[in-house]
Amino acid sequence: MTPAPRRRLAHEINVVPYIDVMLVLLVIFMVTAPLLKQGIEVELPQVQAEAMATDPNTEPLVVSVDAQGQRYLNRGEAPEQPIDDADLIRLVTTVLKAQPGLQVVVEGDQNARYQDIMAAMALLQGAGVRQVGLASQPG
Repeated sequence: MTPAPRRRLAHEINVVPYIDVMLVLLVIFMVTAPLLKQGIEVELPQVQAEAMATDPNTEPLVVSVDAQGQRYLNRGEAPEQPIDDADLIRLVTTVLKAQPGLQVVVEGDQNARYQDIMAAMALLQGAGVRQVGLASQPG
């Protein structure tokens, strides 16, 4: 009876499973990256000003006013949909009750009428906001 031949160990790494995992992760990141940007696209005016001091751990409450004067809020069920005055006041009041020190910022499109931006600020004041920041592009 002859002894069974010994198997030689393979000295190579099978990288196919690693490539599969990498491709799955790549697809996940490609799908979720566009979803991370919330809100609407507005053309902010360009000015020379210092940036506001912000808390990096909390996202500010952002009210956007587009060129047509429609208002948007970055919180709620549909941040990409225009919001009416009553819903804006209700949502802002609810958010500020939950987070009293939250920063509030108004993003006004550079083509928006001044009256529309001031109306948004008046609504925020009616909702209990005492300090409002105005967003702009660094010039």
